[in-house]
Amino acid sequence: MFTTPIGTVINPGNLRYAWWPITEVAGIKGAVPRPQAHLRDAALNLRVPPHIVRDIAGHSATEVTMTIYAHTSMDEKRDALGKLDEHLTDNHAVEKKRDGDQDEPDGNEDAA
Repeated sequence: MFTTPIGTVINPGNLRYAWWPITEVAGIKGAVPRPQAHLRDAALNLRVPPHIVRDIAGHSATEVTMTIYAHTSMDEKRDALGKLDEHLTDNHAVEKKRDGDQDEPDGNEDAA
């Protein structure tokens, strides 16, 4: 978070006075800071329950909060795909066992 030169919290109404020169030097003139949005997004990523984030944001419905701020992280995507892979792999093994399928011989085994 940004602070004043003496370390106190910046009043959101005054942030623009410090912000505009920074954006001009950075070559992103006109970019608008949205600290509240970033905080809500961070809260959801930290697994704060959505209804709590909804109340903090002042939204009327959790769906509004989730639609606007719930973005999946790469870790969440990997976790979800890993669970899907595990589910599909387990189901394939169960189906194979149920159907009595056996591994196909590769032709390199000696006949007994």
